[in-house]
Amino acid sequence: MATTTSPSAVLSLASVTLDVADLEAARRFYRAFGVDAYVRLRASEAPSTGFRGFTMALTVTNPATVDAFLGSAVDAGATVLKPAAKSLWGYGGVVRAPDGTIWKVATSAKKDTGPVDREIDEVVLLLGVEDVKATRRFYADRGMAVARSFGGKYAEFAPGRSGAVKLALYKRRGLAKDLGVPADGTGSHRLVLGGTTGAFTDPDGFVWEAVASS
Repeated sequence: MATTTSPSAVLSLASVTLDVADLEAARRFYRAFGVDAYVRLRASEAPSTGFRGFTMALTVTNPATVDAFLGSAVDAGATVLKPAAKSLWGYGGVVRAPDGTIWKVATSAKKDTGPVDREIDEVVLLLGVEDVKATRRFYADRGMAVARSFGGKYAEFAPGRSGAVKLALYKRRGLAKDLGVPADGTGSHRLVLGGTTGAFTDPDGFVWEAVASS
């Protein structure tokens, strides 16, 4: 799909929309999970099998807060893909929502330093891509500022505003391995990104639609 972005336009991620088969059930789940402020939902029956090529990641302060969010998700119907556990980088776990979206909840802390507060420090949309460098250039050419980059393995863009969902890129197979799922998948990503410029599709098939920045 040809981009309608003008050379002077600066792209930022304004919204994340998940395509779900059961809209009301998805609304109930995301309210119970506590992340409904970060995603929009849209009814869709678009066919999709296997890994959909992305994950939503929450960063919180303490391991107990990780457990609280993951517990809420499981109580609301999520499936555990990776139980919460300590790692080299901290503490975290992975669940799959009833609509199929994979969520990772993690903290860099390995022990609690305060009470469970249900506060979310950061939300990142991680896209699994075939060529991180090429896709990073694709977005940088559209005005997205690269905040961090680790060669061909990972890239993260600066958010368009405070509290917004960050966009990051990871090798598709590496992301699937981190989430504990096979990398193969076909059909729709069942994800639409709202951008502050015109509609386009990126090199890995992720669809952007023009929305007003909020």
